[in-house]
Amino acid sequence: MSTHEPIADRDGTSAPPGAGPPSRSAVVSLGEAGEAGDVSDAVEAVESTGAAEPTAPEPASAEPTEPAPEGGWRLRDLAKLVAACVLILLLVNVFVAQPFVVPSGSMENTLRPGDRLVVNKLSYQFGGTVSRGDVVVFDGTDSFVPGGNESIGIGTELRKFGSALGLAPSDGSIFVKRVIGVGGDRVTYRAGAHELTVNGVPLAESDYLYPGDAPSSVGFDVQVPPGKLFVLGDHRSNSSDSRDHLGDPGGGFVPVSKVIGRAAWVIFPVGHWSSLDPPAGFAAVAAAAKGGARGNQG
Repeated sequence: MSTHEPIADRDGTSAPPGAGPPSRSAVVSLGEAGEAGDVSDAVEAVESTGAAEPTAPEPASAEPTEPAPEGGWRLRDLAKLVAACVLILLLVNVFVAQPFVVPSGSMENTLRPGDRLVVNKLSYQFGGTVSRGDVVVFDGTDSFVPGGNESIGIGTELRKFGSALGLAPSDGSIFVKRVIGVGGDRVTYRAGAHELTVNGVPLAESDYLYPGDAPSSVGFDVQVPPGKLFVLGDHRSNSSDSRDHLGDPGGGFVPVSKVIGRAAWVIFPVGHWSSLDPPAGFAAVAAAAKGGARGNQG
């Protein structure tokens, strides 16, 4: 039989739940005191003076780091986007299409000074050839202007870059004209005549010739060499073209290899939007050329 009884108050009620028996030292002290209070008070005293269980020190919290400013990331992303757009634009300019600013009135009224063109560089790729009536943009170095005199410097490079993006006129070596004759054609004009002829076929130019202009102010009779072009401006009285270089070493003919592309569309100003399709007047010349080729084969 156990000699230890559960702790109880003097009135017989049980100790509060969770209360355990007092330690031996507490019981002994109480016994010696004699006049001590009830046992439950002693237990409470022991519990109140008991040593608390040691607890591990809380780790020092690291100072919060400030997140990277969102504005900096946005600026970096914007810079990447701009760089990618410029790269894509340059690739398109080199291989597909290039904007061009019309520098003069030599092609009025088809093209006006300041018009922005889109030059299609794929028109003459993959088997395509330059056709009569096409409006072409070409490098006139060594045909319309002498070569080897280009200045070197930051201004020249910036002008080239602006010209490549269609933001600035060219440096004077890039021209836009209409193709009148291709390799093998004979182009003739008799001074005072109403029409010039291509391979003996009168060319109707009323669709594009500047109002009031004659086909030419001077007569000429030229045979276009293979791989070359004979080009004229639509505003004949205000155009320096193949006629003005007949006595030059190149004879005023433009090498097909110097053609940058076909002027396909006018995209600015908005009121002058148009596509530059070959005029109907060249159909008769093309039909006669095809008929002549069939006759030679027969």
